[in-house]
Order: sequence, then C-alpha cells, then structure tokens
Amino acid sequence: FNIQAELEDLKELLKLNKLPLRIEAFDISDILGKEAAGSMVSFSRGFPDKNNYRRFRIKTIEAIDDYAMLREVIRRRYTRIIAENLARPDLVLIDGGRAHLLTVDVEIKQLGLDIPLVSIAKEKENIYTEDKIRPLRLKEGRPALNLIRRIRDEAHRFAIKYHHLLRRKKIIGK
Repeated sequence: FNIQAELEDLKELLKLNKLPLRIEAFDISDILGKEAAGSMVSFSRGFPDKNNYRRFRIKTIEAIDDYAMLREVIRRRYTRIIAENLARPDLVLIDGGRAHLLTVDVEIKQLGLDIPLVSIAKEKENIYTEDKIRPLRLKEGRPALNLIRRIRDEAHRFAIKYHHLLRRKKIIGK
C-alpha cells in the first residue's frame, strides 16, 4: 500500500486543511460493563507510533454506556494534552457510528479544542464526518478507507488486549 496516497486521499475526502500526519484513534472494550477499558492508538505519517499509545481503565462509569465511557476517555486524554501543552493530532478517529462521533465532538468542543473528527461503524464500514448527516460509503480498495480500517483495527486490537489484561488481573486477584 502507498501510505502517501492514503494520507492524501484522506485529506481530500475529509476536506482537511493539511495532511493528517498524526492521527489518534479511540475504542472502548468491555463485556457487560465489566473491566471496561479504553484505548488510544497514535499513527504518525500512516504508521503506528506505539510509544504514544495510551490505555484507559474506565473509572467513573459503572453502567453499560459506551458513550459515557468514550466521553471519559476523550476528556482525560485531551485535558492532559491541554495541561501539558502537548501536540494535538491532525485527526481523531472513533470506532463507532454517528452517535459516537457526535459524543466526541461535544466533548472536544467543551474543552475548547478544534480537531477534525471521523468515525467508522463496523457493520457496513460507514464513515461519519462532522459536517454530513449521511455516512460516506467508500468503494473497496479506496486508499483513505484502507488507512481508516488499519487504524481502527489497531485501536480495537489494543483495547481488547487491555480489557483481557484487566479481566485476568481480576480473576487472579492482582
């Protein structure tokens, strides 16, 4: 795959002002609300930047509420970014549908940030953006879709891995 072409296609697709060289992607993993975990993976220039991956144990949500968990993770991540004056991503990718995107949009705006957002829903690989109600349906093989899928899949893998670790710790009692 041609990463430069993927980044350029994504920029064009989302009408971004610049290439999304730094993308942060979020996913939530839990089973019936137990050992809920959030993940954030970071991609730099289209490649995983594992030193900047982050795991989040959900602290404030007891119920089965993906949206509340996502709000908590986003708030914790970007409150820290602001407090420590760290570089902001060029794009935030959410594993989920339109409601997930809107949830994150509200949280990011409440923090006073302006970061482009996109989400991808698993069932039909629908792509949601802030400015359109209807999802984008991209053709198989489209460079932007390939990049979005790769990043989403990595966020999902990382979230599940951390969720399993938390479950093992609870079972073992450590």
